[in-house]
Amino acid sequence: MMATAPASPRIAHVSWGRLDVEGYPPFKDAKVFPGGAREWDWHETGTRHDPGIQPGDVDELIEHGAETVVLSKGIWERLGVCPETLKLLADRGIAVEVLQTEEAVQRFNELRQSTPVGGLFHSTC
Repeated sequence: MMATAPASPRIAHVSWGRLDVEGYPPFKDAKVFPGGAREWDWHETGTRHDPGIQPGDVDELIEHGAETVVLSKGIWERLGVCPETLKLLADRGIAVEVLQTEEAVQRFNELRQSTPVGGLFHSTC
């Protein structure tokens, strides 16, 4: 019998430079996943706006049991997503949605009610 992944915490608010995840201090950029959240430190994987979100950025979401991943492109949609990141998710059978940040937060909050979801959220450009 497979264990059910815990729910992902709800994102209560997003504004320029700030992401409020219930049960956590405010973040600038965040990784949110089944059972938790933490600051998303781009230096860990060498992420930059171009080429964008790296495969290593989504590994932690997968490790925590995300079956769907929401990737935010920033408030002004300046953050890209590496093709290798999308391929990794597809190869693992993980659904992915790439959206502008406010739209990504709204979609994440909808999905968290019915599926193990993880997300990467960039709160500025």
